Amino acid sequence: MRLKEKDMLKGPFLSKDFIGANKDFSTSKIVMMGMPYDGTTTNRPGTRFAPQQIRLESIGIETYSPIFDKDLEDCKFYDAGDLEFPFGNAQKVLDIIQENTDTIYKNGKKILGIGGEHLVTLAEIQAVKKYYDNAAVIQFDAHTDLREEYLGENLTHSGVMKQIGKLIGFDNIAQIGIRSGEKEEFDIMKKYSTQKFTHNELDKFKDKNIFITIDLDVLDPSVMSGVGTPEAGGLTYMELIGWLKYLKNFNIIGMDIVELAPDIDTSKNSTALACKLIRECLMLL
Repeated sequence: MRLKEKDMLKGPFLSKDFIGANKDFSTSKIVMMGMPYDGTTTNRPGTRFAPQQIRLESIGIETYSPIFDKDLEDCKFYDAGDLEFPFGNAQKVLDIIQENTDTIYKNGKKILGIGGEHLVTLAEIQAVKKYYDNAAVIQFDAHTDLREEYLGENLTHSGVMKQIGKLIGFDNIAQIGIRSGEKEEFDIMKKYSTQKFTHNELDKFKDKNIFITIDLDVLDPSVMSGVGTPEAGGLTYMELIGWLKYLKNFNIIGMDIVELAPDIDTSKNSTALACKLIRECLMLL
């Protein structure tokens, strides 16, 4: 039965999008895409719930960033929602992410990916690499993520940077905040001098097309407890922001924020922090 106008819901309703999102894909410059996957998680699972919880929590932040003196409404970003993934097939998940990321760049836009676990970054780089030469990846992370395989699998979040290094060359990778990994992984970092400790060490990437990937466990567990593999000795929030501010004049072609496991931190402080960080990342794009 067709509802009469007087019987129709009139709201107002809360938006299902991240706060400040543009409703129109065609006029947007940035596309936020949720990638709720944690099929290769090696410690505490739950990162697949992050994109949805981040959107819900985003209503608690302002659209204005005093750090970048810019408003989200000026960023012209479109929230595409969350991709839907099959269970138990990592390669198919990566194929879905790559196909959708490809569409974003084919339309002349940039991605802000929301994970999910860190393996999702591999598919984004596979797509972005087709549109940009001279690509580089700057990784903020507690872990090296340079394993060749884990329990016989080479598609894992603990080996994502090894796979990316094979794609773009390890000389085109910078790793910040690393404090955990196997000796062989640290040997790779030493061989290619990927680990960076000061801002000006990134200057060699000023002529590169840079994709930034932020694993939230780069932050100390005292400020970011809602991650699958917390590591003591991490960055403070403002230390991470300091690195991002340094990068604001670099050529940033895409970003992602991964590894939030929102249900681990029942206070929701970790999710609130992730929302604020996403706002600042949108300012960089």
